[in-house]
Amino acid sequence: QVQLVESGGGLVQPGGSLRLSCAASGFTSSTYVMSWYRQAPGKERELVARISRGGSSRNYTDSVKGRFTISRDNVKNTVYLQMNNLKPEDTAVYLCNAAGLRTRYWGQGTQVTVSS
Repeated sequence: QVQLVESGGGLVQPGGSLRLSCAASGFTSSTYVMSWYRQAPGKERELVARISRGGSSRNYTDSVKGRFTISRDNVKNTVYLQMNNLKPEDTAVYLCNAAGLRTRYWGQGTQVTVSS
């Protein structure tokens, strides 16, 4: 069964850090472009970060550049999002996505709340 299982979300103070993990099963994630999206209440779903199949190319939305880092471990079939210097506006449900040429999979989402 194809599955993306996310972990690492939670409550953190402004300026703090979290590392999200996305564990893939039922398919070989190394053949897919992997991305992290986020969706806050009342806002459109936003692409946060994307990493190429081999991990050599990474892209970020402007608001997280310099603070977030996407990485992948194809041996472990896992993708990560390291989030540093978190801000209240980063509060959202973060979702993992795997994209092939014609096939896409989504994780269930994990809540990140940045608040004092």
